[in-house]
Amino acid sequence: MTLGYLLGGGVGTEPHGVELYKAYPVMRELYDQVSGWTGLTVGQILEEELPTALEERQSTGTVREAALAMAVHDIFAEQGLRPGAIGGLSLGAMAAAALVGAVSREELFRMLVHSRHVPEPAPDAPRQGIALAFVPAGAPETDHPGHGQPDIHPSGDFGVTSDGSQRILMLSGLAAALEQVAAAAPPGTVVPLPDRLIAVHSPLRQPYRDFMAPHIDAMTFATPRLPLLSCLEQRALVSADDVRDLFHRNATDPISLVDVYTGMKGQGVDLAFVMGPSIPEGILDFPFPVVHVDKPEHIEQAVTTAYELGIDLTAPPATR
Repeated sequence: MTLGYLLGGGVGTEPHGVELYKAYPVMRELYDQVSGWTGLTVGQILEEELPTALEERQSTGTVREAALAMAVHDIFAEQGLRPGAIGGLSLGAMAAAALVGAVSREELFRMLVHSRHVPEPAPDAPRQGIALAFVPAGAPETDHPGHGQPDIHPSGDFGVTSDGSQRILMLSGLAAALEQVAAAAPPGTVVPLPDRLIAVHSPLRQPYRDFMAPHIDAMTFATPRLPLLSCLEQRALVSADDVRDLFHRNATDPISLVDVYTGMKGQGVDLAFVMGPSIPEGILDFPFPVVHVDKPEHIEQAVTTAYELGIDLTAPPATR
């Protein structure tokens, strides 16, 4: 039986991992390293208020989220747990690449902090946003209230809910268009997220992608040491070029949690640890048991579950 690690996406706007930081020296060591690579203080990475400027806030939040996922990985590594396959959503996919040696941790965090220099939108630019759309579980991806709207783009597929009744999609676009669709749809069908002001994984992020392209081109990528599942299509990334392509496309292309966990299941994963809080617990259905980890008590629970299920823990080590 095989253990998988699943890293979520999103931006760490809220403090998470403070209890883990206090409990595990290996996490404190990592945060000191990340502080040195990024110029952020440990407090900024761990728990302080994020900056107010849009791209700077996004940048610092991604550092926070990636650092926590990596810290959980390192805590497990100290206890002898190693995954047989790994995957992630958006930022999580890039952090996963660093955990399997496809890019160095230092280069990843330097890239994330460099993104704070992406030019801010013009003051008169239309507001952007994202929303969640809840559709019947058997409906096609196009069967949502925003389909066909020029200012709304399908940007994510999180799969079926744990009760099997609904499928959760992410829509990105202009905030006014999302709000209009939400107002016209049955209550609860489309839910704009008021604190998300960037139309992630959509063509509206092309300026970000263009700005970051030279930096990504200058980064060094390598062949992943373990199966690394893509969130942009259902396949494993098997070369340095594959990983570089993921880094380039991540900002503008739709993501799919379904592609990640289906790929992990194809790699024989029988149990997955969800690293950090960005994939909510108990809401989504997975093809294998999952243990969500962002507090000290979750570490013991995860280790116990792995041993009880007879998970193979002899996979090659990921990278520190």
